[in-house]
Amino acid sequence: MLLELTSLSGLVASVWFAVGVLVTGRLYDGYSHARQFCSELGATGSPVEKLSPLINNYPLGVMFGLFGWYLISGVHSLLIVISGWLIVIHGVSTVFAGYYPMDADPYIKEPTRQYELHTFAGMLMMLSLVLAIIVVLFSRVSFSFKVFSVTCVILFFVFLFKMIKEYQRHGNVGLYQRLSYGSQLLWLGVYSLIIS
Repeated sequence: MLLELTSLSGLVASVWFAVGVLVTGRLYDGYSHARQFCSELGATGSPVEKLSPLINNYPLGVMFGLFGWYLISGVHSLLIVISGWLIVIHGVSTVFAGYYPMDADPYIKEPTRQYELHTFAGMLMMLSLVLAIIVVLFSRVSFSFKVFSVTCVILFFVFLFKMIKEYQRHGNVGLYQRLSYGSQLLWLGVYSLIIS
């Protein structure tokens, strides 16, 4: 029973992220999901600075960790075990990104040390999950899931590139961040379903 629950924690985390960001966004008067980063919910001075990591980062970190642990401890191939460790790293990075808030201004010229740690954790989150997808591509999964995985990786990079462009022009960074990360979480949710 416990093993079944941990196998679905990747799917639960994917849904939890969407709901958690929507809920905390509603508690932040004037917050724009299109124009603001998800991390701005927990930024220094935000109305939901303390609440956001409690709703989002910390429970998500645990869920990612549980799913990674399921992959590591199960009777799986070495590649699946490696993907499990990468998902655990993603979970730990998610907790760190919540513990160290970003500065209120994402375009600040001289970021604080905690913002630099937050940014490092965010990059580790992004990199570890996309590497997990790529590693699984080389494991024994169905051809259709491989096609789905490649599609998710392509979407991730397309939306990431668009997010960088929007950041440079102070545009809709939030929209493309959500689409980029969403393509990774969509993969995680589907993977959680097929491997359970």
